[in-house]
Amino acid sequence: MTGHVAVGNARLHVVDQGTGHPLLLVHGFPLDHTMWRGQMDDLSRDYRVVAPDLRGFGRSDVSCGTVTMECFADDLAALLDALRIDEPVTYCGLSMGGYIAWQFWRRHGQRLSRLILCDTRAVADPPEAVQARQDLAQRIRAEGVEPLVEAMIPKLFGQRTREQHPAVIDATKAVIRATSPEGAAAALLGMARRVDATAWLPDLHVPTLVVCGEDDVISTVAEMRQIATALPQAQWSLVPACGHMAPLEDAPQVNQLIRAFLAGCAAA
Repeated sequence: MTGHVAVGNARLHVVDQGTGHPLLLVHGFPLDHTMWRGQMDDLSRDYRVVAPDLRGFGRSDVSCGTVTMECFADDLAALLDALRIDEPVTYCGLSMGGYIAWQFWRRHGQRLSRLILCDTRAVADPPEAVQARQDLAQRIRAEGVEPLVEAMIPKLFGQRTREQHPAVIDATKAVIRATSPEGAAAALLGMARRVDATAWLPDLHVPTLVVCGEDDVISTVAEMRQIATALPQAQWSLVPACGHMAPLEDAPQVNQLIRAFLAGCAAA
């Protein structure tokens, strides 16, 4: 099924395909569900893959003002209700999708069976980063989303992708350029307000796979190793020659990691 689902005061566009254990794929900023195109068809052969466009992105409705990580998490829980998914899910989030994961666990922990964290962070923004997000939000409201392309693309991909797979980068630019300026600005302000989740990590007793691109300059290897070390039930995996967008840059490798993780959880 591909279409819109009513969630509170918004409609979310969602791809829901396959059967079996539900796997919720939550995209990063400022992207949409298509960043998971390398996962959806492959993993839906064995799992029920649910890949929404978050509020303000892709073909989902846009909300003005500030959209917090708590709001995104509540949207996802309501989406599961609307899709009649009662079984606890495997939540897989990249970057901002990981920020939302902390709130999903805090607010809807009974709906979470396993967690996959791809290229994300647990710390809150320092003051200078908060100001930078606020300034960028104001700028894209005034000028449109082209400043996002300028700001994000150089940091998203590893050198191998830049040299060997320019079409992947061009497709990502097109997704960003199609993003609503208001939706992107609202999420930027929400990310600037997110709380530091570091102190929560030792209490997150959920089987977790932590995936990091070797060349990620946003969520560095050292920082993500610290997250994996702090989580009680975490497995650590490094994806060679990838940047911040590891699931998009090397889908076969990331899919293999996800499959092995889920198979191990099922066997445990």
